[in-house]
Amino acid sequence: MRATARIGAVADGRGGTALPLLAGEGPLALRRTRGEGAEAGVMLVGAMSAPLGGDHLTVEADAGPGARLLLRSAAATLALPGRHGEPARYDVRLDLAADSAVRWLPEPLVSVRGSDLRVRTRVELAPTARLLLREEQVLGRTGEAPGLLRSRLTVNRGGRPLLDQELACGPGAPDGWDGPAGLSGHRAIGQLLVVDPEFETAPPRAAMLGPFAAATPLAGPAVLVTALAPDALQLRELLDEAWRTYGW
Repeated sequence: MRATARIGAVADGRGGTALPLLAGEGPLALRRTRGEGAEAGVMLVGAMSAPLGGDHLTVEADAGPGARLLLRSAAATLALPGRHGEPARYDVRLDLAADSAVRWLPEPLVSVRGSDLRVRTRVELAPTARLLLREEQVLGRTGEAPGLLRSRLTVNRGGRPLLDQELACGPGAPDGWDGPAGLSGHRAIGQLLVVDPEFETAPPRAAMLGPFAAATPLAGPAVLVTALAPDALQLRELLDEAWRTYGW
């Protein structure tokens, strides 16, 4: 199955944000929700079980000049095995124009035993845009071994690379992914990326946020918080604390 959700946000000229484009397909249903202040809110609602092996799902969001957009999902996404062993793909593409602000805050992605999922998130930001992006990945349901999860996050600001990283976990991933130099037995992995032009005058400092969480300033007005935890609940607590410190 192939399905795409498309979201377009524009400043409405009255201090708010309008959504002239809101179109979902298949399991990617979209619902308008309340944002905060000038934000327009959009909820991604899973209309059926997906992604299954062989599926290709895409979420595309464009924020025009001055637009404010909050994107969330209603529930966790379960990566499930398909009937013939093919990998599934889940692509997210965010495009932020000048003076826009986007918060992408999906619920966790759970890698179910026997699944094979490739996640690709790509963000293009204008130099004056702001971004708050959260990713949470859980390896297996309770008491369950994970599937194979491969994830890549690429962020360009003003046409120049800001961040490009990859992660592979589960059966078939490179050796050592779960060793002392990797996840070291943790089953929840997350990160919070905050890009804010205000950091150009007041850059955040590198800091340890716990035994398995750290904030790292990037070569640009941005900070990346990475965290490991034994479960999704503790991971969310770590990232929420980072959000209160660095986000908006």
